[in-house]
Amino acid sequence: MAKILAVDDMRSMRELVKSVLEKRGHEVHICEDGEAALRYARSQVVDLVISDINMPNRNGIELAGALRQLPEYARVPILMLTTEDAQDVKNRARAAGANGWIQKPFNPDRLIHAVDKTLARK
Repeated sequence: MAKILAVDDMRSMRELVKSVLEKRGHEVHICEDGEAALRYARSQVVDLVISDINMPNRNGIELAGALRQLPEYARVPILMLTTEDAQDVKNRARAAGANGWIQKPFNPDRLIHAVDKTLARK
């Protein structure tokens, strides 16, 4: 299965994503903000990044842009898991390097489907 990095400033959301994906056999690492995630990414390469957008210390769009600057993350899929739904925010996220979008609140089946679909394209 895949090695996944989940980034969200809400502990409950990080734990929910981790729980759902680990039950599917994935190895999930969690970080509380974009800065911590970038530090992690510089030391470990994952198969998929799932990130919230609105976080302190580096938001998800900034994180996506910074990850795309790392050669080993040039092709790693990035999914945004967020309450944001404005088209301009989606456009900025895609321009920064995000590959997909999962709207919060989400149900576990929808998250699993998005992850499976994204990893299959990789």
